[in-house]
Amino acid sequence: MIGAMPRPRPPYLSREVTRHGKPVWYVRRNDKRTRLRSKFGTPEFEVEYRSVLAGNTKNVERTPPDGSLAWLVARYRETTAWQSLSSATKKQRENILRQVIASAGDQPFAKITKANITAGRDRRASTPFQARHFLDTVRGFFRWALDAGLVKADPTAGIKNPSRAKGDGFPPWTEDDVAAYEKVWPVGTRQRVWLDVLLYTGLRRGDAVRLGRQHIRDGLATKTDTVVTLPILPVLSETLAAGPCGDLTFIAGEYGTPLTKESFGNLFRKACRAAGVPGSAHGVRKIAATRAANAGATVAQLEAIFGWQGGTMAALYTRAADRRRLSIEAMSKLENDKRTSIVAPLYEVRHSAEKDK
Repeated sequence: MIGAMPRPRPPYLSREVTRHGKPVWYVRRNDKRTRLRSKFGTPEFEVEYRSVLAGNTKNVERTPPDGSLAWLVARYRETTAWQSLSSATKKQRENILRQVIASAGDQPFAKITKANITAGRDRRASTPFQARHFLDTVRGFFRWALDAGLVKADPTAGIKNPSRAKGDGFPPWTEDDVAAYEKVWPVGTRQRVWLDVLLYTGLRRGDAVRLGRQHIRDGLATKTDTVVTLPILPVLSETLAAGPCGDLTFIAGEYGTPLTKESFGNLFRKACRAAGVPGSAHGVRKIAATRAANAGATVAQLEAIFGWQGGTMAALYTRAADRRRLSIEAMSKLENDKRTSIVAPLYEVRHSAEKDK
Protein backbone atom coordinates (compact mmCIF):
# COMPACT_ATOMS: atom_id res chain seq x y z
CA MET A 1 0.00 0.00 0.00
CA ILE A 2 1.12 3.57 -0.65
CA GLY A 3 2.04 4.92 2.80
CA ALA A 4 4.27 7.85 3.72
CA MET A 5 5.74 9.42 0.62
CA PRO A 6 8.19 6.83 -0.75
CA ARG A 7 11.38 7.66 -2.57
CA PRO A 8 11.12 7.46 -5.48
CA ARG A 9 7.42 8.20 -5.86
CA PRO A 10 5.13 5.69 -7.54
CA PRO A 11 5.14 6.14 -11.31
CA TYR A 12 3.20 9.10 -12.71
CA LEU A 13 2.08 10.29 -9.26
CA SER A 14 2.53 14.00 -8.52
CA ARG A 15 1.59 16.27 -5.64
CA GLU A 16 0.48 19.90 -5.83
CA VAL A 17 -0.71 22.43 -3.28
CA THR A 18 -3.71 24.65 -4.02
CA ARG A 19 -3.75 28.39 -3.38
CA HIS A 20 -5.57 27.54 -0.13
CA GLY A 21 -2.71 25.31 1.05
CA LYS A 22 -4.56 22.05 0.38
CA PRO A 23 -2.41 19.18 -1.03
CA VAL A 24 -3.88 17.37 -4.04
CA TRP A 25 -2.62 14.33 -5.94
CA TYR A 26 -2.63 13.67 -9.67
CA VAL A 27 -1.71 10.89 -12.04
CA ARG A 28 0.05 12.41 -15.06
CA ARG A 29 0.32 10.05 -17.99
CA ASN A 30 0.27 10.45 -21.78
CA ASP A 31 -0.31 14.21 -21.50
CA LYS A 32 -3.37 13.61 -19.33
CA ARG A 33 -3.78 14.65 -15.73
CA THR A 34 -6.28 12.88 -13.48
CA ARG A 35 -6.93 14.04 -9.95
CA LEU A 36 -7.20 11.42 -7.22
CA ARG A 37 -10.02 12.14 -4.79
CA SER A 38 -9.28 9.61 -2.04
CA LYS A 39 -7.14 10.47 0.96
CA PHE A 40 -3.44 9.81 0.40
CA GLY A 41 -2.13 6.75 2.23
CA THR A 42 -5.48 4.95 2.40
CA PRO A 43 -6.46 1.69 0.67
CA GLU A 44 -9.02 3.69 -1.32
CA PHE A 45 -6.25 5.94 -2.62
CA GLU A 46 -4.23 2.95 -3.82
CA VAL A 47 -7.27 1.41 -5.53
CA GLU A 48 -8.01 4.69 -7.26
CA TYR A 49 -4.35 5.09 -8.28
CA ARG A 50 -4.20 1.56 -9.74
CA SER A 51 -7.49 2.10 -11.57
CA VAL A 52 -6.20 5.22 -13.28
CA LEU A 53 -2.97 3.46 -14.29
CA ALA A 54 -5.07 0.66 -15.79
CA GLY A 55 -7.01 3.22 -17.82
CA ASN A 56 -10.20 2.84 -15.82
CA THR A 57 -11.20 6.45 -15.14
CA LYS A 58 -14.96 5.92 -15.37
CA ASN A 59 -15.48 6.68 -11.70
CA VAL A 60 -12.66 9.21 -11.39
CA GLU A 61 -13.60 12.85 -11.91
CA ARG A 62 -11.61 14.48 -14.68
CA THR A 63 -9.55 17.44 -13.52
CA PRO A 64 -10.80 20.59 -15.27
CA PRO A 65 -8.19 22.57 -17.19
CA ASP A 66 -6.80 25.66 -15.49
CA GLY A 67 -8.67 28.82 -16.45
CA SER A 68 -11.84 26.98 -17.39
CA LEU A 69 -15.25 27.70 -15.88
CA ALA A 70 -15.23 24.24 -14.29
CA TRP A 71 -11.85 25.01 -12.70
CA LEU A 72 -13.22 28.24 -11.24
CA VAL A 73 -16.25 26.41 -9.84
CA ALA A 74 -13.90 23.92 -8.17
CA ARG A 75 -12.04 26.80 -6.53
CA TYR A 76 -15.33 28.36 -5.42
CA ARG A 77 -16.32 25.15 -3.62
CA GLU A 78 -13.16 25.42 -1.50
CA THR A 79 -13.98 28.89 -0.14
CA THR A 80 -15.74 30.16 2.97
CA ALA A 81 -18.18 31.98 0.65
CA TRP A 82 -19.44 28.56 -0.41
CA GLN A 83 -19.10 26.77 2.92
CA SER A 84 -21.03 29.49 4.75
CA LEU A 85 -24.16 28.81 2.70
CA SER A 86 -26.87 26.73 4.33
CA SER A 87 -26.99 23.05 3.38
CA ALA A 88 -30.29 23.55 1.56
CA THR A 89 -28.91 26.48 -0.46
CA LYS A 90 -25.73 24.57 -1.28
CA LYS A 91 -27.76 21.59 -2.49
CA GLN A 92 -29.89 23.81 -4.69
CA ARG A 93 -26.93 25.73 -6.11
CA GLU A 94 -24.83 22.60 -6.58
CA ASN A 95 -27.48 21.27 -8.98
CA ILE A 96 -27.32 24.48 -10.98
CA LEU A 97 -23.52 24.54 -11.02
CA ARG A 98 -23.51 20.98 -12.39
CA GLN A 99 -25.77 22.13 -15.23
CA VAL A 100 -23.45 25.08 -15.91
CA ILE A 101 -20.39 22.80 -15.99
CA ALA A 102 -22.14 20.32 -18.26
CA SER A 103 -22.98 23.03 -20.80
CA ALA A 104 -19.93 25.32 -20.59
CA GLY A 105 -17.42 23.83 -18.14
CA ASP A 106 -14.56 23.76 -20.65
CA GLN A 107 -15.03 27.40 -21.66
CA PRO A 108 -12.53 29.97 -20.30
CA PHE A 109 -14.26 31.71 -17.40
CA ALA A 110 -12.74 35.03 -18.46
CA LYS A 111 -14.81 34.91 -21.65
CA ILE A 112 -18.19 34.43 -19.95
CA THR A 113 -20.25 37.50 -20.82
CA LYS A 114 -23.47 39.15 -19.76
CA ALA A 115 -25.06 37.74 -22.93
CA ASN A 116 -24.14 34.19 -21.85
CA ILE A 117 -25.75 34.69 -18.44
CA THR A 118 -28.84 36.28 -19.96
CA ALA A 119 -29.18 33.34 -22.35
CA GLY A 120 -29.00 30.92 -19.41
CA ARG A 121 -31.76 32.85 -17.66
CA ASP A 122 -33.93 32.91 -20.78
CA ARG A 123 -33.54 29.14 -21.33
CA ARG A 124 -35.27 28.75 -17.96
CA ALA A 125 -37.98 31.31 -18.70
CA SER A 126 -40.75 28.70 -18.63
CA THR A 127 -39.94 28.06 -14.95
CA PRO A 128 -39.37 31.51 -13.39
CA PHE A 129 -38.30 30.09 -10.03
CA GLN A 130 -35.55 28.07 -11.73
CA ALA A 131 -34.48 31.18 -13.64
CA ARG A 132 -34.24 33.14 -10.38
CA HIS A 133 -32.29 30.34 -8.68
CA PHE A 134 -29.92 30.24 -11.66
CA LEU A 135 -29.26 33.98 -11.40
CA ASP A 136 -28.83 33.83 -7.62
CA THR A 137 -26.29 31.04 -8.05
CA VAL A 138 -24.15 32.63 -10.77
CA ARG A 139 -24.36 36.04 -9.08
CA GLY A 140 -22.93 34.64 -5.85
CA PHE A 141 -20.30 32.75 -7.82
CA PHE A 142 -19.08 35.69 -9.93
CA ARG A 143 -19.24 38.19 -7.05
CA TRP A 144 -16.89 35.91 -5.14
CA ALA A 145 -14.62 35.66 -8.20
CA LEU A 146 -14.60 39.47 -8.52
CA ASP A 147 -13.75 39.95 -4.84
CA ALA A 148 -11.00 37.34 -5.18
CA GLY A 149 -9.49 39.20 -8.15
CA LEU A 150 -10.05 36.29 -10.52
CA VAL A 151 -12.28 38.20 -12.95
CA LYS A 152 -12.11 41.84 -14.01
CA ALA A 153 -15.87 42.36 -14.14
CA ASP A 154 -19.02 40.65 -12.90
CA PRO A 155 -20.96 39.42 -15.99
CA THR A 156 -24.16 39.17 -13.92
CA ALA A 157 -24.20 42.90 -13.13
CA GLY A 158 -27.34 44.61 -14.41
CA ILE A 159 -29.19 41.42 -15.37
CA LYS A 160 -32.78 41.60 -14.19
CA ASN A 161 -34.61 38.82 -12.43
CA PRO A 162 -37.53 37.29 -14.31
CA SER A 163 -40.91 38.66 -13.32
CA ARG A 164 -42.61 36.84 -10.50
CA ALA A 165 -45.83 35.07 -11.31
CA LYS A 166 -48.81 37.19 -10.31
CA GLY A 167 -50.81 36.04 -7.33
CA ASP A 168 -50.61 35.85 -3.57
CA GLY A 169 -48.46 32.72 -3.41
CA PHE A 170 -49.36 30.05 -0.89
CA PRO A 171 -52.99 30.44 0.22
CA PRO A 172 -53.31 31.44 3.87
CA TRP A 173 -55.08 29.08 6.22
CA THR A 174 -58.50 30.09 7.49
CA GLU A 175 -59.82 29.70 11.01
CA ASP A 176 -61.95 26.83 9.71
CA ASP A 177 -58.77 25.13 8.43
CA VAL A 178 -57.17 25.42 11.86
CA ALA A 179 -60.28 24.00 13.55
CA ALA A 180 -60.45 21.09 11.09
CA TYR A 181 -56.78 20.21 11.63
CA GLU A 182 -57.12 20.44 15.43
CA LYS A 183 -60.14 18.12 15.34
CA VAL A 184 -58.22 15.39 13.50
CA TRP A 185 -54.93 15.96 15.39
CA PRO A 186 -55.68 16.77 19.06
CA VAL A 187 -53.18 17.76 21.75
CA GLY A 188 -50.99 14.74 22.47
CA THR A 189 -50.15 13.94 18.83
CA ARG A 190 -46.92 14.90 17.12
CA GLN A 191 -48.96 16.34 14.26
CA ARG A 192 -50.53 18.83 16.72
CA VAL A 193 -47.04 19.80 17.92
CA TRP A 194 -46.14 20.53 14.30
CA LEU A 195 -49.09 22.87 13.79
CA ASP A 196 -48.86 24.71 17.10
CA VAL A 197 -45.11 25.36 16.75
CA LEU A 198 -45.79 26.94 13.37
CA LEU A 199 -48.95 28.75 14.44
CA TYR A 200 -47.79 30.19 17.75
CA THR A 201 -44.24 31.14 16.78
CA GLY A 202 -44.72 32.29 13.17
CA LEU A 203 -41.36 30.73 12.28
CA ARG A 204 -40.51 29.60 8.78
CA ARG A 205 -40.40 25.86 8.21
CA GLY A 206 -36.59 25.77 8.14
CA ASP A 207 -36.37 27.55 11.52
CA ALA A 208 -39.29 25.71 13.10
CA VAL A 209 -37.66 22.29 12.63
CA ARG A 210 -34.57 23.48 14.56
CA LEU A 211 -36.45 24.96 17.53
CA GLY A 212 -35.96 23.03 20.78
CA ARG A 213 -35.71 23.34 24.54
CA GLN A 214 -32.15 24.67 24.23
CA HIS A 215 -33.60 27.84 22.68
CA ILE A 216 -35.95 28.53 25.60
CA ARG A 217 -34.78 30.99 28.24
CA ASP A 218 -37.15 32.45 30.85
CA GLY A 219 -40.18 31.52 28.77
CA LEU A 220 -38.77 33.08 25.59
CA ALA A 221 -37.68 31.37 22.39
CA THR A 222 -34.84 32.99 20.45
CA LYS A 223 -33.93 32.48 16.78
CA THR A 224 -30.43 33.67 16.01
CA ASP A 225 -30.06 34.34 12.23
CA THR A 226 -32.20 37.44 12.14
CA VAL A 227 -32.66 37.82 15.89
CA VAL A 228 -36.26 37.00 16.79
CA THR A 229 -37.37 36.62 20.41
CA LEU A 230 -40.84 35.21 21.12
CA PRO A 231 -42.76 34.39 24.29
CA ILE A 232 -43.95 30.81 24.63
CA LEU A 233 -47.70 31.32 24.79
CA PRO A 234 -49.74 29.17 27.25
CA VAL A 235 -51.50 27.33 24.41
CA LEU A 236 -48.14 26.33 22.90
CA SER A 237 -46.69 25.47 26.30
CA GLU A 238 -49.60 23.07 26.87
CA THR A 239 -49.05 21.39 23.51
CA LEU A 240 -45.31 21.01 24.06
CA ALA A 241 -45.86 19.57 27.55
CA ALA A 242 -48.20 16.93 26.09
CA GLY A 243 -45.79 16.18 23.22
CA PRO A 244 -44.53 14.01 21.81
CA CYS A 245 -41.39 16.06 21.07
CA GLY A 246 -37.81 15.13 20.23
CA ASP A 247 -34.85 15.44 22.56
CA LEU A 248 -33.25 18.21 20.49
CA THR A 249 -36.23 19.66 18.63
CA PHE A 250 -39.92 20.10 19.36
CA ILE A 251 -40.83 19.02 15.83
CA ALA A 252 -39.75 15.42 15.40
CA GLY A 253 -40.48 12.31 13.40
CA GLU A 254 -41.98 9.01 14.50
CA TYR A 255 -38.94 7.99 16.54
CA GLY A 256 -38.25 11.40 18.05
CA THR A 257 -35.48 12.26 15.61
CA PRO A 258 -35.09 15.78 14.15
CA LEU A 259 -36.43 16.41 10.66
CA THR A 260 -35.03 18.39 7.76
CA LYS A 261 -37.32 21.09 6.46
CA GLU A 262 -37.92 18.98 3.32
CA SER A 263 -38.91 15.81 5.20
CA PHE A 264 -41.04 17.84 7.60
CA GLY A 265 -42.78 19.50 4.66
CA ASN A 266 -43.70 16.09 3.24
CA LEU A 267 -44.99 14.77 6.57
CA PHE A 268 -46.93 17.95 7.31
CA ARG A 269 -48.63 17.79 3.91
CA LYS A 270 -49.78 14.22 4.68
CA ALA A 271 -51.19 15.35 8.04
CA CYS A 272 -52.98 18.23 6.32
CA ARG A 273 -54.48 15.98 3.67
CA ALA A 274 -55.82 13.71 6.41
CA ALA A 275 -57.55 16.76 7.90
CA GLY A 276 -58.76 18.05 4.52
CA VAL A 277 -56.91 21.37 4.74
CA PRO A 278 -54.24 23.10 2.59
CA GLY A 279 -50.89 21.39 3.09
CA SER A 280 -48.61 24.39 3.37
CA ALA A 281 -46.52 25.41 6.38
CA HIS A 282 -46.23 28.85 4.81
CA GLY A 283 -50.01 29.11 4.78
CA VAL A 284 -49.94 28.62 8.57
CA ARG A 285 -47.36 31.41 8.85
CA LYS A 286 -49.74 33.65 6.91
CA ILE A 287 -52.68 33.07 9.25
CA ALA A 288 -50.35 33.66 12.21
CA ALA A 289 -49.46 37.05 10.72
CA THR A 290 -53.12 37.77 9.97
CA ARG A 291 -54.10 36.97 13.56
CA ALA A 292 -51.39 39.25 14.92
CA ALA A 293 -52.35 42.12 12.59
CA ASN A 294 -56.05 41.73 13.35
CA ALA A 295 -55.20 41.90 17.06
CA GLY A 296 -53.60 45.30 16.45
CA ALA A 297 -49.92 44.48 15.92
CA THR A 298 -48.00 47.31 14.27
CA VAL A 299 -45.59 47.04 11.34
CA ALA A 300 -42.64 47.15 13.75
CA GLN A 301 -44.17 44.45 15.95
CA LEU A 302 -44.89 42.17 12.99
CA GLU A 303 -41.30 42.57 11.77
CA ALA A 304 -40.04 41.70 15.27
CA ILE A 305 -42.17 38.54 15.33
CA PHE A 306 -41.67 37.28 11.79
CA GLY A 307 -38.14 38.51 11.07
CA TRP A 308 -39.19 40.70 8.16
CA GLN A 309 -37.31 43.84 7.18
CA GLY A 310 -38.14 46.94 5.18
CA GLY A 311 -41.80 47.24 6.20
CA THR A 312 -43.23 45.99 2.89
CA MET A 313 -44.39 42.55 3.97
CA ALA A 314 -45.67 43.66 7.37
CA ALA A 315 -47.58 46.54 5.77
CA LEU A 316 -49.58 44.06 3.65
CA TYR A 317 -51.02 42.54 6.81
CA THR A 318 -51.58 45.79 8.70
CA ARG A 319 -53.38 47.33 5.71
CA ALA A 320 -55.68 44.31 5.47
CA ALA A 321 -56.32 44.45 9.21
CA ASP A 322 -56.99 48.21 9.06
CA ARG A 323 -59.52 47.69 6.25
CA ARG A 324 -61.23 45.00 8.31
CA ARG A 325 -61.44 47.20 11.39
CA LEU A 326 -62.65 50.20 9.36
CA SER A 327 -65.28 48.05 7.68
CA ILE A 328 -66.57 46.77 11.02
CA GLU A 329 -66.63 50.29 12.49
CA ALA A 330 -68.41 51.67 9.42
CA MET A 331 -71.06 48.95 9.49
CA SER A 332 -71.72 49.59 13.18
CA LYS A 333 -72.27 53.26 12.36
CA LEU A 334 -74.71 52.28 9.62
CA GLU A 335 -76.56 50.12 12.11
CA ASN A 336 -76.70 52.94 14.63
CA ASP A 337 -78.03 55.23 11.88
CA LYS A 338 -80.74 52.58 11.18
CA ARG A 339 -80.02 52.49 7.45
CA THR A 340 -80.96 49.38 5.53
CA SER A 341 -78.70 49.77 2.50
CA ILE A 342 -75.35 51.23 1.46
CA VAL A 343 -75.32 53.93 -1.20
CA ALA A 344 -73.26 52.85 -4.20
CA PRO A 345 -70.13 54.92 -4.95
CA LEU A 346 -70.60 57.58 -7.62
CA TYR A 347 -68.36 55.84 -10.14
CA GLU A 348 -70.54 52.72 -10.00
CA VAL A 349 -73.72 54.76 -10.61
CA ARG A 350 -72.16 56.44 -13.64
CA HIS A 351 -70.94 53.11 -14.96
CA SER A 352 -74.45 51.65 -14.77
CA ALA A 353 -75.93 54.71 -16.45
CA GLU A 354 -73.53 54.41 -19.34
CA LYS A 355 -74.41 50.75 -19.81
CA ASP A 356 -78.12 51.62 -20.07
CA LYS A 357 -77.52 53.99 -22.98
